Amino acid sequence: MKKGGFGGGNTITGLIYEAKVDLGTFLSQQQDYRVSGFDVFYKEELVAKLFKKHGLYKYLASVGVDWEKHISSKLLPDNCIYVIVNNTVFILEVKHQEVGGSVDEKLQTCDFKKKQYTKLFAELNYKVEYVYILDNWFKADKYKDVRDYIISVGCHYYYNYIPLQELGLPVPPTKKK
Repeated sequence: MKKGGFGGGNTITGLIYEAKVDLGTFLSQQQDYRVSGFDVFYKEELVAKLFKKHGLYKYLASVGVDWEKHISSKLLPDNCIYVIVNNTVFILEVKHQEVGGSVDEKLQTCDFKKKQYTKLFAELNYKVEYVYILDNWFKADKYKDVRDYIISVGCHYYYNYIPLQELGLPVPPTKKK
């Protein structure tokens, strides 16, 4: 991750991401990517597994993990992607804001949630990373302490951007203008 915990949309190591778009739909619209059920393919090679909300628990059950043995209450991720090449699950929480509100405080829960997800995936021996995809609202100075906190507890954030290379996913070729 870039120092400071955020990336930019002007680099070729990731993709600009709109909060209103589903990650599976978004990836399937990228060159050489295809999403089928939980599976994410790049040039027809399986590169990841993708889950949202309750789909995560369907996957865990399919691989023999009883979530209730690990955590006391379900967490429902916006997006959860298991990247095979680095054996890492990335919890991608998309936060969009137009006025102050409860999202402000939700950003302060990443440490607890990362620890819960780490317990949930321990049986599978998957590493866990917790990443916020934030819109520009959170660039305001009033969020500096929260952004610093996110980094201090080993979580990450990006603005309107999915860092494919940092996740270990292939970066599609850039389109020539």
